[in-house]
Amino acid sequence: MSATIAIVGRPNVGKSTLFNRLTGQRKAIVDDISGVTRDRLYGIAEWGGVEFNLIDTGGFVPHSEDVFEKAIREQVDIALEEAHIVLWLVDVTTGITDLDQMMADKLRKTEREVILVVNKVDNHQRLIDASEFYSLGFENQVALSSMSGSGTGELLDTIVDKIKAILPADEEEEKQQHPRFAIIGQPNVGKSSFVNALIGKQRNIVTDIAGTTRDTIHTLYNYYNKEFLLIDTAGIRKKSKVHENLEFYSVIRAVKAIDEADVCLLLLDAQVGIENQDLKILQIVQRKKKGIVILVNKWDLIEKDNRTLASFKESIESRIAPFTDVPIVFISVLEKQRIFKAIETALDVYKNRQQKITTSKLNAVMLPAIERYPPPSVKGKYIKIKYVTQLPTHTPSFAFFCNLPQYVKGPYKNYLENQLRKAFPLSGVPINIFFRKK
Repeated sequence: MSATIAIVGRPNVGKSTLFNRLTGQRKAIVDDISGVTRDRLYGIAEWGGVEFNLIDTGGFVPHSEDVFEKAIREQVDIALEEAHIVLWLVDVTTGITDLDQMMADKLRKTEREVILVVNKVDNHQRLIDASEFYSLGFENQVALSSMSGSGTGELLDTIVDKIKAILPADEEEEKQQHPRFAIIGQPNVGKSSFVNALIGKQRNIVTDIAGTTRDTIHTLYNYYNKEFLLIDTAGIRKKSKVHENLEFYSVIRAVKAIDEADVCLLLLDAQVGIENQDLKILQIVQRKKKGIVILVNKWDLIEKDNRTLASFKESIESRIAPFTDVPIVFISVLEKQRIFKAIETALDVYKNRQQKITTSKLNAVMLPAIERYPPPSVKGKYIKIKYVTQLPTHTPSFAFFCNLPQYVKGPYKNYLENQLRKAFPLSGVPINIFFRKK
C-alpha cells in the first residue's frame, strides 16, 4: 500500500510548483496570481524505491464569501482526515502571516505527521530568514526552492523516512492470501448499495477486519466457497464541510482503495455514462497495474432495444481506448441483476493477474507472430527478437530479448501486447512489456 501525502498552504506559496517538481510532470498550472490551481491534482512520486501518492490541494472554493479562509479550512480538514503525511508549505519572502498562524493552530491539533516546508529559499540570506519558522513549533522543517529544485532531495529523504515509520506492515499485507476487491467510482453511482446487496445475507459474512487505512472496512466474504476481501470506501461521510470538495474527497478515497486492492470494480451510472472523473480514476488503476472490471449500474432504468447494450459498450470502449480489454458488466443493484456475475468476473480478472505463463508457451505463440510481422527497421538496422519470457512480478510483465531494444517503438509494442491478449487470458489486467539486450 502507498502512503498519501497532501500539500497544503495558503495561496501563492508554490504548492503547484512543488507538486510538479516532486512528480516530475507539469500537470498543475503555475502562475503568480493566487488561486490558479482550480482543479485538484493527483500524482505519483517515487524516491529511493518508495512510491507514494501526492495530492495538490491548491485551488479555491467558488461562491464563498470568505474565499481565503474557507478554502484553506476545507482543504486542510480533508487533508488531515485522508493523508498519512501533510506537507505544509510556507513562503520565506513574506515571513509568518496571519493565515500561517491559523494553519499552525489547525495542524497542532492533528495526530498526522506534519513536515513544515519553507519555500523560495534560494540564497544564503533566505536560509537564515527561514529559521524564523521554527517559532511555529513544528519539529520537522525543510528549507527548499521548488522553482530551482534545491533542497527537494532532503525533503524526499524526510518523506521516505516518515513513510517507512508509518507503514511498516507492507510485508504482512503482501502475504494476504485472499483476493482484495475495491468498489470505486464517483459519488451517487450506487457503491454503498452494491456493497449492501452483496453482504446483505449475514450468513455469508465470515468476519470484519479493521482496515489498515482509516475508514476502509475489509469484509471477508464467502461466495460459493471462494473467499475474498471487499474493500468498502463507499461510506463517504456527508459532512457539510466537504460538499463543495466532494470530487476531491472521492478521488483521495479511490486512490487509497486502489492501493489496497488486487482488482478494482469501477461503478458507472448508466443514465450518465462514463465521465472525465471516471477516466481519471481508470488511469490511476492502470498506472498502479491493478485489475479492472467496469460495472454499469442502474441498467434497469435504461430503455433498451436490440442495439442498446452493444452501442453502450462501444461508447465506453471508445472513451477508455487504447486499453479496451476490460470486462464490462451491466448490473442493477436495486433489482439485484448480475451483481454476482460482477464478482465472478472480478475473480476471473484476479486469476488472470496471478497467472504465470511458461516460457515455452510464450515463445510458441509470440515468435510466429513476430515472424509474420517483424519490427520495422530503424536507420537501416534490423531488430531481431530472439525470445520472450515472463518476469517474476506481481502483475504480468514480459521481457522481449533482442539485439537493438532501444529502437523498438510504441506501435510495435502495442502490436505485441495485442498478440499476448489474443493468445492468453489477460482481460482486465494492465501488463508491462520490456525490451532487453540479448
